[in-house]
Amino acid sequence: MKQQLLVPDIGDFDEVEVIEVLVKVADKIKKNDSIVTLESDKSSVEVPATHEGTVESINVKVGDKVSKGHLLATLNSEVQSKEKTKKIIKDKKDELPLDTEKIIDEAEKTLILKKEVVEKKDKKNEDKTSKIEVTKNGDIDPIETKEWLESLSAVLQKDGKNRAQFIIKQLIEHSYKEGSDLVLSRNTPYINSISPEEEQKSPGDQNLERRIRSLIRWNAAAMVVRANKKNPELGGHIGTFASAATLYDVGMNHFWKAKNNKFGGDLIYFQGHSAPGMYARAFLEGRITSKELDKFRQEVDPGGLSSYPHPWLMPKFWQFPTVSMGLGPIMSIYQARFNKYLINRGLLKDEGRKIWCFLGDGETDEPESLGAIGLAAREKLDNLIFVVNCNLQRLDGPVRGNGKIIQELEGAFRGAGWNVIKVIWGSYWDSLLSKDKTGLLIKRMGEAVDGEYQAFKAKSGAYVREKFFGKYPELLDLVSQMTDKDIWKLNRGGHDPHKVYAAYHAAMKNKGTPTVILAKTIKGYGMGKSGESINTTHQQKKLDEEDLLYFRDRFDVPLTDKQVKNVEYYRPSEKSPEIKYLKECRLKLGGNLPERSSFAKAIKTPPADIFSAMKESTGKKEMSTTMILVRMLTSLLRDKNVASRLVPIIPDEARTFGMEGFFQKIGIYAHEGQKYEPVDSEQLSFYREDVKGQVLEEGLTEAGAMSSWIAAGTSYTNHDISMIPIYLFYSMFGFQRIGDLAWAAGDNQTRGFLIGATAGRTTLPGEGLQHNDGHSHIMSSVIPNCKSYDPTFSYELATIFREGLRRMYEKQENIFYYITTMNENYAHPAMPKDKSAEEGILKGMYLFKEHKKFEKTKIQLLGSGAILREMIAAAEILQKEYEIDSNVWSVTSFNELRKEALEIERYNLLNPDKKPKKTYIEKCLSSTEGPVVAASDYMRLNSDQIRPFTSKSFYSFGTDGYGRSDTRKNLRKFFEVDKEHIVAYSLSVLSKEQLISSKYAIDAMKKYKINPEKPIPTKL
Repeated sequence: MKQQLLVPDIGDFDEVEVIEVLVKVADKIKKNDSIVTLESDKSSVEVPATHEGTVESINVKVGDKVSKGHLLATLNSEVQSKEKTKKIIKDKKDELPLDTEKIIDEAEKTLILKKEVVEKKDKKNEDKTSKIEVTKNGDIDPIETKEWLESLSAVLQKDGKNRAQFIIKQLIEHSYKEGSDLVLSRNTPYINSISPEEEQKSPGDQNLERRIRSLIRWNAAAMVVRANKKNPELGGHIGTFASAATLYDVGMNHFWKAKNNKFGGDLIYFQGHSAPGMYARAFLEGRITSKELDKFRQEVDPGGLSSYPHPWLMPKFWQFPTVSMGLGPIMSIYQARFNKYLINRGLLKDEGRKIWCFLGDGETDEPESLGAIGLAAREKLDNLIFVVNCNLQRLDGPVRGNGKIIQELEGAFRGAGWNVIKVIWGSYWDSLLSKDKTGLLIKRMGEAVDGEYQAFKAKSGAYVREKFFGKYPELLDLVSQMTDKDIWKLNRGGHDPHKVYAAYHAAMKNKGTPTVILAKTIKGYGMGKSGESINTTHQQKKLDEEDLLYFRDRFDVPLTDKQVKNVEYYRPSEKSPEIKYLKECRLKLGGNLPERSSFAKAIKTPPADIFSAMKESTGKKEMSTTMILVRMLTSLLRDKNVASRLVPIIPDEARTFGMEGFFQKIGIYAHEGQKYEPVDSEQLSFYREDVKGQVLEEGLTEAGAMSSWIAAGTSYTNHDISMIPIYLFYSMFGFQRIGDLAWAAGDNQTRGFLIGATAGRTTLPGEGLQHNDGHSHIMSSVIPNCKSYDPTFSYELATIFREGLRRMYEKQENIFYYITTMNENYAHPAMPKDKSAEEGILKGMYLFKEHKKFEKTKIQLLGSGAILREMIAAAEILQKEYEIDSNVWSVTSFNELRKEALEIERYNLLNPDKKPKKTYIEKCLSSTEGPVVAASDYMRLNSDQIRPFTSKSFYSFGTDGYGRSDTRKNLRKFFEVDKEHIVAYSLSVLSKEQLISSKYAIDAMKKYKINPEKPIPTKL
């Protein structure tokens, strides 16, 4: 039978242009295959087939305007849709057999009767007294429950709500103490979450593990001390790793699996300041030599060790840059989510890999640390484990001297939906807690604040007896049989390998939620009087001889006094029990950590014909470069090599960027699919969520979206599969908002595209000061491996984008692209036929048009992005009204021109005896006549970048100052980058160069009503 394919509901649009017909007569198509592409001035969308069959006729052609209900094509289909069949059965109810119809009628009557009985019972119950009644559902003793409730009611009536609340709290605490694991509050008492009876015992050799841990502690501290003996400028940190050594050691020995040919590897975000410990462990493993340890923080020459985790500096060692505090946590959350994304899309095998993130308690003050924990819970990221090293200290003093950071974090994480495991007290406390029959010890633990807990471990056992236990006589009795030395041995959970192992084991087994482990430790643990639990611990880079001897003795490091004085490293022989055990542990877990590698296959660059349409003139059709980008992405989704690897990332602005067509075509990723019918479900571009969706719709979180982009852009190393993330955002909210993450992306060798849409200070007209971007290209220029472009025309954008795909994914270069696109509609010319145009687009500039009618006076006009069109118009005026010729240059990247010029300049300076090389700028401009006038929609510093690299007189113009709301025309006039100002300035420049009379400039300023007394825009 014949089926008509009609234009569906396309929202508020009418008379939308057909820009592609994707099928032809006789094609066999399936349901949801795309048949045509429609494009309005704001978006581009493919229309899917609603039936399957053979195309009998096509009723539209490219260029036609269509609306809802318009006939697109006719199919010959032999299969009725299931929906149609269901409808036929429903409509033919009267044709059902009489027996079947009778059964249906009787069932309906029975349902009605049951409903009436229930309603009568409900009415009867409503007439009873309003006293609390407890049903039997889930209640094994309703009478007892009733008595409890009546007692509580009596307390409320007699003593008030505060007394009632106090009793409830006491009951909850007592319940927890008696073994109940039901959490009735966001906070539990200040004790371990896992009772001694429930602890999973470690299978490891504790004596050997302690000896290995002691050696790692010593070598980490020795490395920092030796570096600062050599040169105090080098710095380093001892205290953080000293507090966290056990947390890392247990993970390395028993839990963290490495990448190998059988397993993808766990991903560990190490706390940045703990880097010395990772080097010290690698030294014992034989991966780092003593010579390399001696080059800690000395990286200029090969073989040095970076101060913190930096993949750019140690690309085979570190996986993630984490030391800019707060970035590790948010990046790890989105890494865990991206892992699930790849699994749900069928691109990655589910191997039970875990993402572990280590952070400090002080680091949680950073907004990025806790800002995305809600997402982790919503997405049910049970592959994510946070370990918060709660040593209670920041750089300067206590994290919460007057409070309790562990309790605060417990409430925050539990409230967000995380599984919380507290590791507060070590095993030496277990017997005391078991003897505490009244709960007074737990009460005292909850009363003491972190400032006190810090002091307890900075003083002595006698001090703890007096200040902690001494508050209550009963607690003094509890420890009366213990010496001060025994009390001093009462350890904290984060230093107890048994407690840490139990916590890690429980975290690994947890399903359905992310886990956070809050481990209480001591900053500078083992550093003695110079650094243990004191406010200056973080800054401590040196240990004197007495401290070093104390450190040796405390951890039983087998060194002589002389070796300690010389701060020598210690590594047992290869055949020693310690080294054998260390290596066996890692062998069982698949290999070494940290370690970075990539086995991702290259992606073939899409064929040139995908981009060919964008190199043709659009004629009279006006389009924005943002729309052209969307059209290009739509085409790329048809390329089999690229389509599945594209990861569009949007911070809740898809409709602004004209990308809503992607909702229907590839879907929005949602780990639970779509459990509701969207309000716009009848429309073509409805909001479609899907567990296999491809679009990452991140919501209003630039930091989250950027973290997501980094996760996708490093997939080639973390998952051995190259993905192509394309993150579109308001350009103002890119580098300015998340500059630190962009820097980390460069360090992380991320590959992908950042698209600064609605770019330029005058291009986004109505939004105003906070939205008008005039400096993102300045900010992007500081990242060495970021290539940034500001294209004007469709063929420029297509050329740049295809080259980016080639370099990043076929050649696998560790670079990323920042490309600005505009929301301003205008016609686009065809790509110049000159073969040098493509080279110029990629290098940064090319000759767009030459005016040589008069061959008298000439000027070089360099324009970029939105302002190139003002330059083109100004050149026409200069020729027509003033008989001045010009060359109009399209500058696609002042940044790329500057980078190349700096390199050439350096070569020439270092090789004075050789023939000087020419910069690309010189090659373009040296044979031309006249001064240079350059302008962009960014501050003057953007075009000023190339000023030193031309011998010509150079004048730059831009949009310095705060943005504001108005029309594009008025904004460009205000910032003096419209065609009239460019004409006037050009005339003034030529006058200054004594090439024409000044009267032409003066007359032009009068003609265009340019006020020479107006203050510079930066002051307005």
